[in-house]
Amino acid sequence: GAMSVDSITDLSDNTSKLLEALQLSHPRELGPQRSLSKKKMLSLNPITRQVPRIVDRCCKHIEMHGLQTVGIFRVGSSKKRVQQLREEFDRGLDVFLDEHQSIHDVAALLKEFLRDMPDSLIPRELYTAFLSTASMEGPAQLAALQLLLFLLPPCHSDTLHRLLRFLSEVARHAEISWGPDGQEIPGNKMTVSNLATIFGPNILQKEKPGEKDAGAMNFEDSAAIIQVLQRLIEHYQTLFMVSPEMQRDILRRLFQTDPDVIDYLLRRK
Repeated sequence: GAMSVDSITDLSDNTSKLLEALQLSHPRELGPQRSLSKKKMLSLNPITRQVPRIVDRCCKHIEMHGLQTVGIFRVGSSKKRVQQLREEFDRGLDVFLDEHQSIHDVAALLKEFLRDMPDSLIPRELYTAFLSTASMEGPAQLAALQLLLFLLPPCHSDTLHRLLRFLSEVARHAEISWGPDGQEIPGNKMTVSNLATIFGPNILQKEKPGEKDAGAMNFEDSAAIIQVLQRLIEHYQTLFMVSPEMQRDILRRLFQTDPDVIDYLLRRK
């Protein structure tokens, strides 16, 4: 989080949960230990986005060096090099990815990280709810997806937004294009559908990797996962935007329950 000059003490548990949902404070400040001390101050500073360094580095590297790489995420990688990169990130080293690093190795590392997260990027408790949106259409589907995205913990929300922005950029370079001098620029052939097929099972997981039946997925679930992720990639900008109407509604509710908080939020705004 950030150093704060504005803080408020003795917030009720309900308020602290609301503030956590609004991502106005660092989750560590909202844990059970806060109630043990009346002097604990709760920062209301907005914080920087909570995206794991490995995810941001991999996305940036591919955006900079690999958007024209044909078959990215499909072509095989060096297991040895991927394992070495993984161990370096695990040790907390400041891993530098330059133009000489294999795009396919970095792509494989990103997929592995998402696949092996202790809790999947979209938490397993929301798996069924997200899949149920596949049977909806149009605005109703997008409205339901947006409300579900609002339920994600801040770190999951920030990381998913970064990933979807990245996948959207990859898909934008799927087709052949032409440079300013008329030269042909090859497409990477990774359409939204292809990306959703590859990343869907890594982001939406019913069971933990390695658990019994974790690899078993019926056709209906598989098709629903791909469809849901396609919508998330195609509409991520709209889905992650909180409307002014909803912001006003939240402020009105806060005014009724905790008017002291309003002053801090408005000054922050």
